[in-house]
Amino acid sequence: MRFSLIPRTGRFYDLFEESARKLVVAGEALTDLLEHFENVEAKTAHIKDLEHEADNVTHDIYLQVHKTFVTPFDREDIAALAQRMDDVMDYMEGASTAIRTYGITQPTTAARGLADLIRLQTVQLERAVTALRHRGQLKSILEQLKEVNRLENEADSLFLNSMAELFQGEMSSIDIIKWRDIYDQLEQATDSCEQVAYILEAIVLKHA
Repeated sequence: MRFSLIPRTGRFYDLFEESARKLVVAGEALTDLLEHFENVEAKTAHIKDLEHEADNVTHDIYLQVHKTFVTPFDREDIAALAQRMDDVMDYMEGASTAIRTYGITQPTTAARGLADLIRLQTVQLERAVTALRHRGQLKSILEQLKEVNRLENEADSLFLNSMAELFQGEMSSIDIIKWRDIYDQLEQATDSCEQVAYILEAIVLKHA
C-alpha cells in the first residue's frame, strides 16, 4: 500500500462541480420566479439561500488551495474560476433581491428573456466544469464555452434593446430606475458567465 503526504486533488473537481450545480439550480429558480410570478418572497429567499451555500463552496475552494501542495491546475486559475463563478451567483441573487425589494408586481418580457439566457449559460458551464476532471474530454469543453459566448452576445442585444425601451414607453421615472438596476444585475450575470468561460478556456489551452 502506498501512502502520500500530498493531499488528493480530486476535492477541487468535486467543489467546482458542486458550485456549477448550484448555479444551474439558481438559474432555474430565477427563471421560475420571472415566468411564474407568484410566492415571490419564498422564491427570492430560496435564491438567497443558494447564494449563501455557494459562498461556502467558494470558501472551501480557497481553503483547499492553501492546504494542497499539488493542485490540478494553476492556483491563480483555481482562484479566478471560483471567484467568477461566485460572481454569477451574486448577480442572480442581486437581481432577485431587487425584484422583491422594489415591489415589482409584473416582470417584463425582457427580464424573462435575460433570466432564461442566464439559465442556459449555467447549463453549459456545468457541462464544461464536469468535464474538467477528465483530461481526455478537455477539448470538448470548448464547444460548451462557444455556446456560453453566443448566449452572452444574445443577452447583450436583449439588454440594450430593453434599456432603450425603458425610455420610449410610458413608464414612470421611479420604475425606470428600478428596472434599469434589475436589467443591469441580469446583464452582469451573463457577463460573469462569459468570464467563467474565458477562464475555463485558458485552463483547457494550458492542459489539453
